[in-house]
Amino acid sequence: MTQPTEDSGSGDPRAAKTVVIVGGGFSGATFGLKLHRKCPDWRIIIAEPKKRLGRGVAYGACGPEHLLNVPVSRMEIGLKPSFADWLQHRRSSIAEALVESGLDLASAFVPRRLFGDYVEERVKEALDSKSLVGLSSVRGEVVRLLSDGRGVLLTDGRQIKADIVVLAMGNMPPRPPGGPDRWLYDSGFFIPDPWAVDAFSDIDPEEPLLLIGSGLTTVDIALRLSQQGHRGRLLAMSRRGLTPRTHVAGGAWPEFLHDKIPATARTLTKIIRQQIALAAEQGIAWQRVFDAARSAVPSVWNGWSDFSRRQFLRHLRPRWDIHRHRMAPRVSDAFAKLQQRGALEILSGRIAGFRPAGRQVEVSLRLRGGAERQYTAGHVINCTGPGGDFATTAIPLISELRDRQLAIPDALGVGVETRDCAVLDGTGQASSWLFALGPLTRPAWWEITAVPEINLQIERLVAQLSNPVNAPRLTVEDFMDMGGGI
Repeated sequence: MTQPTEDSGSGDPRAAKTVVIVGGGFSGATFGLKLHRKCPDWRIIIAEPKKRLGRGVAYGACGPEHLLNVPVSRMEIGLKPSFADWLQHRRSSIAEALVESGLDLASAFVPRRLFGDYVEERVKEALDSKSLVGLSSVRGEVVRLLSDGRGVLLTDGRQIKADIVVLAMGNMPPRPPGGPDRWLYDSGFFIPDPWAVDAFSDIDPEEPLLLIGSGLTTVDIALRLSQQGHRGRLLAMSRRGLTPRTHVAGGAWPEFLHDKIPATARTLTKIIRQQIALAAEQGIAWQRVFDAARSAVPSVWNGWSDFSRRQFLRHLRPRWDIHRHRMAPRVSDAFAKLQQRGALEILSGRIAGFRPAGRQVEVSLRLRGGAERQYTAGHVINCTGPGGDFATTAIPLISELRDRQLAIPDALGVGVETRDCAVLDGTGQASSWLFALGPLTRPAWWEITAVPEINLQIERLVAQLSNPVNAPRLTVEDFMDMGGGI
């Protein structure tokens, strides 16, 4: 059992402290590792219910067919050995990825689970469960903070006192997609989380399936089902029927948005289209234009009002997402082949209703343009992607933070309000001991789900906690200096 520790938060701000990290996926594990290397005399505890650290859903619940959405060079996070050097000794594992277009290692799109293996190895090397200082882990779910705030309670009753608590919980579980006939979501026909261990345990290989959504989650799940030998028809349905675009290597485009901020979403859309046209005239792929715009996203987001942000989320986000968050070429080819041979169909429109039909469910579809169609499915799979509405999520810890006003949801339902990673309470004050990393902080930065952005955020928080007097704070300018590339 982990014993309670005394609060050392008063006095010297640089004194050794106890830090509890809630979540052991990429964000939590990497933060723990980097904080430990900066402050080896601190006690740093990663609390994670799953057995393996450093993987989360993105790098854990995946198979060999799931590739990284960016090349190896964009997955470097400043650890030794580098990801590329680590892969160099496992070249046989990535030979197939390197074959695509004759890419070198830095440009290859490798299986996601390899990056999970890499981070997990680095964390295992640093873990020391026998020492009262250093990096360690406890296996359990944090359900609430202690009454005085300084520490956490696990589901099994263990209490861990701490000077600092860092929320690194990753993406929230997907939410039911809404719409009519919500009885379906409580039935056995519905698969609410396609990444759950037992998600496909009772799916017959011959049965037709309905996938709600057409983004990257749909791509992953369609390829996973195909890899597992599913032969039944797949139908993917989303409001617009948009699917992720494909990465293209080569070329470069200069940054062009920084001096245009602030600007409305409509103005920025016009600018990006103009830049794409100019790039095309020079034989440069439109992908490089989106890459060049990436570092300005936090500044753009911070410059918008809630009204502008809401307009973007409602009208432009789907198109931004499919161009910004793209597929590796080999993934794109496999996804296209599923459609070409009739194994997968993608439609745009809405679901008008569900009706049970024995061991299957009849789905009424209302397509864009007004046409109606009937489809019979054995199961309906929620592929709408991760949730993020902190205001309604009933995860015990989040509910408690919300009820005690230790953290507040943003107005748009994308995460929690933070200032430089410090969580804001109900009075709008930034906490001196409660911090957040990764997707929970989307209200401040919008795009904080990819490894480069999260890694930058981790390094700034490590510097801030280890040297609170002189450390630089995370600002939108930091993201502008992050560098280009996908």
